[in-house]
Amino acid sequence: MRLADLTGPGDLAALTEEQLQALAADIRSFLVESVSKVGGHLGPNLGVVELTLALHRVFESPKDTLLFDTGHQAYVHKLLTGRMKAFSTLRQEGGLSGYPDRSESEHDVIENSHASTALSYADGIAKGFGLAGAAHRRVVAVVGDGALTGGMSWEALNNIGGAPDRPVIIVLNDNGRSYAPTAGALATHLGELRAGRGGAGLFANLGLAYLGPVDGHDRPALERALRRAAALDRPVVVHCVTRKGHGYAPAAEDPDDCWHAVGTFDPETGGKSASGGRSWTAVFGAEMTELGAQRPDVVALTAAMLQPVGLAGFARRFPDRVFDVGIGEQHAAVSAAGLAHTGLHPVVAVYSTFLNRAFDQVLMDVALHRQPVTFVLDRAGITGPDGPSHHGIWDASWLSLVPGLRLAVPRDAEELRTLLREAVAVTDGPTVLRFPKAQAGPALPALRREGGMDVLHEAPGARVLLVPTGPLADPCLQAAAALDALGIPSTVVDPRWSVPVPEGLPELAARHELVVTVEDNLSDGGLGARLLRQLSEAGAPTPVRTVGLPTEFLPHGSRTALLRRHGLTADGLVARVGGWLPQAAPR
Repeated sequence: MRLADLTGPGDLAALTEEQLQALAADIRSFLVESVSKVGGHLGPNLGVVELTLALHRVFESPKDTLLFDTGHQAYVHKLLTGRMKAFSTLRQEGGLSGYPDRSESEHDVIENSHASTALSYADGIAKGFGLAGAAHRRVVAVVGDGALTGGMSWEALNNIGGAPDRPVIIVLNDNGRSYAPTAGALATHLGELRAGRGGAGLFANLGLAYLGPVDGHDRPALERALRRAAALDRPVVVHCVTRKGHGYAPAAEDPDDCWHAVGTFDPETGGKSASGGRSWTAVFGAEMTELGAQRPDVVALTAAMLQPVGLAGFARRFPDRVFDVGIGEQHAAVSAAGLAHTGLHPVVAVYSTFLNRAFDQVLMDVALHRQPVTFVLDRAGITGPDGPSHHGIWDASWLSLVPGLRLAVPRDAEELRTLLREAVAVTDGPTVLRFPKAQAGPALPALRREGGMDVLHEAPGARVLLVPTGPLADPCLQAAAALDALGIPSTVVDPRWSVPVPEGLPELAARHELVVTVEDNLSDGGLGARLLRQLSEAGAPTPVRTVGLPTEFLPHGSRTALLRRHGLTADGLVARVGGWLPQAAPR
């Protein structure tokens, strides 16, 4: 049977061994061809083709619950559950999500792309089935070895293993890595299990039955192990050993991340498309390496993302001063506080959306102790095709609640370098830098510095003050030129450090008829909201408006399209300001 002839997972039961092997090959070819056009998580999905076929042959979705941790390994699941024809829209605006999505299919249960959550979901669903008298419905969680390094996984295992009468099947997809090779004692233990040493190891000690290791590319062996696991009727781990990128040499042999996430490429040669500029991540990584050479007290931490957050160069130069803690952002924050206590200056580089998991640790373990830790948030603001779980639109709002914390948003590459150095010079509390998943734009020189801010543009008799955060300075400068031509003279300032509100901003705002903050972040709790509160408390009448993002889960789509949708472009800003000052007459 060809993939195109498959109507749903129920079709798999009647296939012969020869047909199943042909289907697996067809799926791999389809994945390579499809992802080459739109980009996506190729390596993880090439590694789970046989595993996903086995899961859908042994279990009956959606009666049985299949959970994927993380959800980027669910492309094959999507194909087997009837979404092949829509795959050309993968991660495109209005198209298929790159993760499980309950609006797409009854076979998708959790829309997770933040790791280490599936076991807790499995525990809760199994409890619910038991209370409803539906314990015959199986709960199966597919968990990567990288996701198993997360602390929440162990909280869940503590509960799952403590209830021997509650059957949860944990399929451990062990490919030895998340982005990079899996770090820590767990990785060592799994290596011993793969080598046939250690018996059932720590899983048995936690009250879980253990089956394996099983070759994750041997589908008949996988099916036998899964059927045996189901028959045990108790919590069980099925240890499957897979290879990321299996079946496509350019991915399988890639030393960095086995094409964990890839842009467009040539499926015949494996040649990747050029990115067309220097990314914010690359600028940060290069400056960190320079800084490390000058400051022996600077150390770096990341949560299983050494390459994606730009620390690979630092790690090559200073291997003893970089710490990959696995998927443990909470631990990263507190470990950094401990490093700071010893006189070092830690730089914690993570995706913006993942720092949300460590709110309490930033608040109570770093800020309360006034530890000088710098958090560098990659993928801040609109990130694009990875969708609602990856947009980094919350950090600037919740971080503004942390006492003593300073947050900066660089407008160009040179400011990123400067602000990073300013951040690591702080000795009395946490600092944060945030930047988007994008190419760093052109240099935007300042006319002068005033009240801690950079003045980028000023027209005589300015009526409007535009206050962009970071890279949104460029569309604000374009908008200012257009507004000047319409008879609405304006000033544009870069606050540089937006938390706390720059000391000179309230006074500058009071000299204008209208203040507009422009933020790639939630409007709620952003710079505009905090500035408005200060002006109100001071009795200043100046109106403050914010062009930012709504308090919603934003869909996937290109960064450019989503910024345009929410008015964060030059044209959008001109239209907003023109509406707020309709009485303006042209020159």
